[in-house]
Amino acid sequence: VFCEMTDEQTKIYEVEKSSVRNLIMSGTGQKDSSRTSIVVLQGLMKLRQISNHPLIADEDYKGGSGKFETVLSNIESVVNEGHKILVFSSFVTHLKLFSDALEERNTSFSMLTGASTNRKKIVESFQNDPANRVFLISLKAGGVGLNLTSADYVFILDPWWNPAAELQALSRAHRIGQDKNVFVYRYITSGTLEEKIVKLQEKKSRLAESFVATSNPLRDIDMKEILEIIE
Repeated sequence: VFCEMTDEQTKIYEVEKSSVRNLIMSGTGQKDSSRTSIVVLQGLMKLRQISNHPLIADEDYKGGSGKFETVLSNIESVVNEGHKILVFSSFVTHLKLFSDALEERNTSFSMLTGASTNRKKIVESFQNDPANRVFLISLKAGGVGLNLTSADYVFILDPWWNPAAELQALSRAHRIGQDKNVFVYRYITSGTLEEKIVKLQEKKSRLAESFVATSNPLRDIDMKEILEIIE
């Protein structure tokens, strides 16, 4: 599902993109500069956050988010049709925005993050309560050990560098005992690095592989390749 940014979101994204681009183009943005690489990586992360919702990167942001509104509308439609959904994001702060919106709408949901301590109780509430139709799950918390066969929809809110992590998330619903077809929706913000990430994953590019394989993904990448992501 391709989502358009709002005007306010686009302005913030373009400012941050220019900042990262200028850093790379400057004399300090050399391949062997570990400090510059870290700053560039932080900039790419911020661009991912803005693509989801600028509030994730800036708590003072007052505007909207095209993806947020699209996903929220789709959640409401699926819930009203009587289905259950797993909603995955790399960012806990992103999930919190949805939990706040669901609470405002009196929609029952569960939420699981790396900070959750009562994991079993949270899972059982979603699995066994017919009224609880939405499960918000962070990538960190949802990798292993979850059997969530009551869900027949999976929403992936942001593309991940590692496609294997995405497959792990999908397998939460595709478990032994699943007797329903499972529909998977991936949400991509058009005209952003999210779109480029997906294309890189499809091509199995060396760039995408580097982000999966190393703790410092920019170490083995020419900065010109990073420019291609954000242009």
